[in-house]
Amino acid sequence: MTGDGVLYRARAFDTPDDPFAAATAGPGFRHDDDLGLLVSGDGVIVARGPFATVAAAHREAPVIDLRAGILLPGLVDTHVHFPQVRVIGALGMPLLEWLDRCALPEEQHLASPSYAATIAGEFVAGLVSAGTTTSLVFGSHFAPAVDALFAEAERYGLRMTSGLVVSDRMLPEPLLTTPERAFDEAVALASRWHGRDRLRYAVTPRFSLSASDPVLAACQAVLESVDGACFTSHVNENNAEVATVAGQFPDRAHYVDTYDHHGLLGSFSVLAHNVHPTDPELAVMAARGTSVAYCPTSNAALGSGMFPLTRHLAAGVRVALGSDVGAGTGFSIFKEGLQAYFLQHLMGPAGMPLGAGHLLHLSTAAGAAALGLGDTVGDLSEGKQFDAILLRPPPGTALDIGLRHADTPEAALGKVFALASDADVADVWVGGEQIASGGFVRPVTPRAPAGRRTPAG
Repeated sequence: MTGDGVLYRARAFDTPDDPFAAATAGPGFRHDDDLGLLVSGDGVIVARGPFATVAAAHREAPVIDLRAGILLPGLVDTHVHFPQVRVIGALGMPLLEWLDRCALPEEQHLASPSYAATIAGEFVAGLVSAGTTTSLVFGSHFAPAVDALFAEAERYGLRMTSGLVVSDRMLPEPLLTTPERAFDEAVALASRWHGRDRLRYAVTPRFSLSASDPVLAACQAVLESVDGACFTSHVNENNAEVATVAGQFPDRAHYVDTYDHHGLLGSFSVLAHNVHPTDPELAVMAARGTSVAYCPTSNAALGSGMFPLTRHLAAGVRVALGSDVGAGTGFSIFKEGLQAYFLQHLMGPAGMPLGAGHLLHLSTAAGAAALGLGDTVGDLSEGKQFDAILLRPPPGTALDIGLRHADTPEAALGKVFALASDADVADVWVGGEQIASGGFVRPVTPRAPAGRRTPAG
């Protein structure tokens, strides 16, 4: 790479301004037909503007022309389960039955380090193939499996936050731990991975249903011991789950309070699902700056219910998208955006009308903000890391035809969410490094283990 860096020429879309905010003008996204992005050797966008203008100011920079496709920020998945790759697509069961019959038996297999390493390879390849460059990953109940996940994510340079999943009841015995072991293993994992390259640690009780007060207290102790660690868990996904948790914690005001009582909620906290929140719960989450991962396909597949997006936004709770994976229908955040559009539309007056700009924001910048990375990634502005994907649909496919005949930028972006799939994600960059090319998922340049960085980087 030259001293100037590399100049990318592209047709690009992003959402530097929140389209849900009243002050944001329509259509809620930024679009450039002939954009110039100068990316430095350390992966930072150092100049942005009309291609002719940027090229004139940086005549020595080599040019990579991406106008055969559409350039978007790298997608962000705020809730995705590492051990569940092989149980995707099981239909017709509610949450607790699905856990017993599908997810939990598979998760026990990750006690085998060799099996866990294989799953880590499949999982990371799935993320890259879908164009997901940043993720908050529900890890494994087994510490060596979490090591395997972090190692594979580091090999590709992904921006990943994950951790050991802890529970001490209501699950098969091999998945249970003790508060002391939960603390020790989590701190040891964080000492190896938190802040290394683009990796961070997430304190992860599975949910209060399977985590008693002593385990949740141990989670609080880990948060206090690991500077900049994140927190994630499930909440209010299914009515039967909510009722059971209420019986387990009679002294708590509500499900959200089972976490808040232990000081687990803050601006680096993401709770998954929250399909059935009360107004007091939303008020607590807004006060703590806690975000919610909206998983539309999983909510629909398990019959969990309709996500009250309007109520979350009215309460001031940040929302981003998650694929969930096992209970969902795959890694594609485009599919989650489309499903969100459908379900919100079906809710009538209670739903939030979503346009193409909303879907792109939920898929990128909103997720980056939820993970505390809004200053680093999420859009294609100067000063951000060049995390990006190029959509280049195969000739003759529905998306190819739709994009060639879209009469407005909004129509084109809408067709992306209606029609795009993994097969259309041709190229993927993280921090300026191209980690997939021509649709093939592979480290383009083998990565040596990197040193430690600040936790937010």
